[in-house]
Amino acid sequence: MRIVPCTRQHAPEILAIYNEAIANTTALWDYKPRTLAMMDAWFDAKERGGFPVIGAVDDAGALMGFGTYGTFRERPAYKYTVEHSLYVAVPYRRCGVGRGLLREIIAAATQQEYHVLVGGIAADNTVSIALHEQFGFTYAGTVKESGFKFGRWLDLVFYQLILKTPARPVDG
Repeated sequence: MRIVPCTRQHAPEILAIYNEAIANTTALWDYKPRTLAMMDAWFDAKERGGFPVIGAVDDAGALMGFGTYGTFRERPAYKYTVEHSLYVAVPYRRCGVGRGLLREIIAAATQQEYHVLVGGIAADNTVSIALHEQFGFTYAGTVKESGFKFGRWLDLVFYQLILKTPARPVDG
């Protein structure tokens, strides 16, 4: 497994991973599959925000999974906090791909001098919760019955990791 920056040429593979998660899991709380046009807009937003899209590829160059982060909330005082996400393609789950991606997300956020990484995770996603706890993320709260998918209410749990950066935070 190699960790690489994802570019727009990865959009079809990212789209396939997203759409599988939409159709079959509670990891993504969308109902309808995304389109390539939506992915183009997604990449535009990542570029505007200076947010990385990090991929894990196999020896043949196939995308095994990806991770990214973005704005947590729009207010300026949240400027040192980002919300991250990571998704792994079905054949590569439970093979260490998520671990590699989360490690790189933390490194990138540290390098960009963010202070807090937030993960919003479906409460029934015990694998993702365990992964985050392995990296030192701590439970930060639950928003009960905040989503409805597959005919049932879903609880959203938040996990956070406080980084030692930035060296000199400033107001404004």
